Amino acid sequence: MLKPEIEDGQASLADPAFRADVLRGFEIRPRAIPARWFYDRRGSELFEAITDLPEYYPTRAETAILRRIAPEVAKLAGPGRAVVEFGSGSSMKTPLVLAAVAPSAYVPIDISGDFLRESSAALASAFPGLAVLPVEGDFMKPIALPNEIADAPKLGFFPGSTIGNMVPHSSVDLLRAMKASLGEGAMLLIGMDRIKDASILTAAYDDAAGVTAAFNLNLLERINRELGGTIPLDRFRHVARWNDDRARIEMHLEAQSDVDFTIEGHAFAMAAGDTVHTENSHKYGPRDARILLRSGGWTPIADWTDEDEQFAVILAEAQPSRLAP
Repeated sequence: MLKPEIEDGQASLADPAFRADVLRGFEIRPRAIPARWFYDRRGSELFEAITDLPEYYPTRAETAILRRIAPEVAKLAGPGRAVVEFGSGSSMKTPLVLAAVAPSAYVPIDISGDFLRESSAALASAFPGLAVLPVEGDFMKPIALPNEIADAPKLGFFPGSTIGNMVPHSSVDLLRAMKASLGEGAMLLIGMDRIKDASILTAAYDDAAGVTAAFNLNLLERINRELGGTIPLDRFRHVARWNDDRARIEMHLEAQSDVDFTIEGHAFAMAAGDTVHTENSHKYGPRDARILLRSGGWTPIADWTDEDEQFAVILAEAQPSRLAP
């Protein structure tokens, strides 16, 4: 098939990593594309809409926990820390932490630049005396933080159970990258979703209003727009299912009929029922969460849950670096 024409040079400006992950994702078996590519501007907006859905309990549960524990977190963290938020999004929960901790600076990190700038401006307005220093980038790797906070002790903030989107070995790598970015003496406040009844979990990722379906399908829209794709969106559907063996919700895009399409001139075919695996959301019991954090270089020092024990927020401190013998 011929390579489709690409309007306005959009594909030529596409993120090379996005291009590589998408092309590889359709070539490998089973097909899979990393979940981080959900978050273009439209994807970020749809995710924020998901957090308001009645089925989506994590945001409500975590917000209630943070509202209750923020003063205790501030006491344990001590004064003068710079708060560094990984994957800040719209920073909905951030004011609860900032108001209690009274940090020396706030550094939001996000891959979606437009969203990052808007939320940073809103927080700077809400906290006029606070230095807000946004960093656009991929926090999956060690990231250079602003020079303004080089000498400040740091409190990492990673809400929303985003850690669950990665397979365990990648989660460990991320936790180690966070430790490297934050430096010696850092602390980390992290949200983790708990294992619970599969019906509650499935509903949270396949809502009645179809917002999560739109969020998932937006990935195909992004591929068509940025990579000159010809994927027929109406031939795919959103699927969410609980994998009990791996304690995770899986999201897929399933072909509803045989379909052929191109992406930047590369031809692909999927049969009816074939899927592209787009996201995992791992759930952790208390012991599993502690093991994961310790493997990533962090020692848990306090943890809290909501009254239904659906969600957990954990405060951990960076393990000291081992000196060479």
